[in-house]
Amino acid sequence: MKLWQALREARVVDLAHELRRGIPVSPNHPAFQLALLRRHGDMMRPDGGSAANEVIVMGGHVGTHLDALAHVSQDGRLHGGVVADEVTSHTGFAVHGVDSFEPLTCRGIMLDIAALHGVEVLPDDYVVTAEDLAAAEERAGVTVQAGDAVLIRSGWSAHYTDPARFLGQVGGAPGPGPAAAEWLATRRVAVTGAETIAYEAIAPGAGHATLPVHRILLVEAGINIVEVMDLSRLAETGAAEFGFVLAPLKLVGATGSPVRPLALLTS
Repeated sequence: MKLWQALREARVVDLAHELRRGIPVSPNHPAFQLALLRRHGDMMRPDGGSAANEVIVMGGHVGTHLDALAHVSQDGRLHGGVVADEVTSHTGFAVHGVDSFEPLTCRGIMLDIAALHGVEVLPDDYVVTAEDLAAAEERAGVTVQAGDAVLIRSGWSAHYTDPARFLGQVGGAPGPGPAAAEWLATRRVAVTGAETIAYEAIAPGAGHATLPVHRILLVEAGINIVEVMDLSRLAETGAAEFGFVLAPLKLVGATGSPVRPLALLTS
């Protein structure tokens, strides 16, 4: 079967949240804004035609997005020991910007930690462990391999329409802890994603004071992170293994980019 024939027959599951005014945004990043710059009728062509267009303002880490390796440093150094100050300018980063992330097609694996524990949504302060990931892997009947995209479902998308709850600044938010990050790094996954505003377990009242999982994945292991995913529709399919497509905008020197990840199912 030709590739395009297989793609034509595949079921596509959108793993991104919509971008609109009022969506949950980390207090560290500019909120999403969209406004019409020109409305139909503001300018009319001689033949009666008219065009509308908009202006969009947002941070690179708003909505479903990819963290570039330049996003986090530790003791002044980026992944590979690169000195952050030496590759930084007013136009962004000379290395490890999101433009260095090549469009990705690979096997996707969803490890459903909420389902593993028999709940729709993990508790606000739940820390996903390496044991959780291994148990979810066994439950799904898959084995995470090098080059896979591993998505961790907490069910947190259910709170997306409640920005204060979703952000977890007060009550916390579930996510992987350092041991889970090390588990993924050891398996040399290509990329990993989750549903929360930060790919971390956020303790109640702690906010984003420390981000150890970001350090392990972005700085030490060189593994990119996708945040604010919507894994609810994928969970409804029952699929744990699927084709995965991910492509950020080619924003030269940027630390992040909006993305629209896709899961491709053949049955």
